[in-house]
Amino acid sequence: MQVSVPTFDELIKATTVSAVHLEMRDAYVPSDPSFVAFQGGAPFDRSAREAAWLELIGGAVARGVEVRRARIVSEPVTDYIKFEYAVTESMNLRAGERVRWLPRRLASDLCLPGNDFWVFDGRLVRFNHFTGDGSSGPKEMRDEPAVVELCVQAFEAVWDRATDHRDFRLV
Repeated sequence: MQVSVPTFDELIKATTVSAVHLEMRDAYVPSDPSFVAFQGGAPFDRSAREAAWLELIGGAVARGVEVRRARIVSEPVTDYIKFEYAVTESMNLRAGERVRWLPRRLASDLCLPGNDFWVFDGRLVRFNHFTGDGSSGPKEMRDEPAVVELCVQAFEAVWDRATDHRDFRLV
């Protein structure tokens, strides 16, 4: 059943064991000032955003929470994926996340939910809905065992096939 939608910060602060995130889009939030600057080749200051992420995710990791992120990407990759790849080291890995990448052509035989999601402690799913251009839309919380299991199995199937960020090269 759908449950009320707490903020991401509230969810991660309440997490005690694991948080896993599956990203399946080739573009997100096209108006993000950091992305716009990246596209134009201009320097971009992500220090405030990175500091907040390091505090939030780094705090969870320090409490013993395992945080993993898997990204399914089309090849050749989009400019947005190039941007994500460029900031993964300074933001995600530095905070203690583990990140892997999977080319979309290697995911054809996997059963995947229709939307990106986070699973918290293997019991609660937060679906992230986006508009066609990648702008952020509503969030949806689900806790039915079948929905949670679908997402956990999908994430693990992607994770098993994906390449660690440090070994992955963009095409």
